[in-house]
Amino acid sequence: MRPASLMIFGAGFGTRMRPLTDDRPKPLIEVAGRPLIDHALALAPDAGIRRIAVNAHYRADQLAAHLADRPGLTVLRETEALLDTGGGLRNALPVLGEAPVFTLNSDAVWTGPNPLCTLANAWAPAKMDGLLLLIPPERATGHSGKGDFLIGPDGRLRRGPGAIYSGAGILKTDGLAEIPERIFSLNRLWDGMLSKGRLYGILHCGGWCDVGHPGGIAEAEALLAGQGDV
Repeated sequence: MRPASLMIFGAGFGTRMRPLTDDRPKPLIEVAGRPLIDHALALAPDAGIRRIAVNAHYRADQLAAHLADRPGLTVLRETEALLDTGGGLRNALPVLGEAPVFTLNSDAVWTGPNPLCTLANAWAPAKMDGLLLLIPPERATGHSGKGDFLIGPDGRLRRGPGAIYSGAGILKTDGLAEIPERIFSLNRLWDGMLSKGRLYGILHCGGWCDVGHPGGIAEAEALLAGQGDV
């Protein structure tokens, strides 16, 4: 059964996007005429998603106002502290439910197949606790680095330079209860899945751009103009 809930991470400070984030949160930075958060939300309908949680911390009022009155969407304000991705996901479970959930960063744009549909079609919960969508380095526009994961012949992941984590995945959330800290990265949850051989990966066959700095906006717009947005 495919997940029906989506967690979008929108609470970061957007430090690398300064000065554009001096007066707005990063998810409201525009690419090709619409905010990054809207690019992310546009992926949800085709994937059959019914519930969406978006966390907010830096300039949360602006993001909440932009997302007001959208059916099935809840903005969760992390007012006391930024909970990071793992803590943010655990904080959202009352909204998302106990079933596996889609997770999605809000600072990328895509071309080609809908990434959430690609994940849903490959999701096999009998053998997987997590499934991450990865980008081959040659198609990772705007990203520098050695990569995050190696994919085995059966799709199982292990850490190492290779494919790049796209910011999209499907995760079972049971393991969050075993992490004592309040503020933590999803890497903690992934590590538990890796130790059991239950974290898998699949490659995105379209384009992807990490909009992590002001120069990434032009790169993202060129990508969308050249290949068509999902």
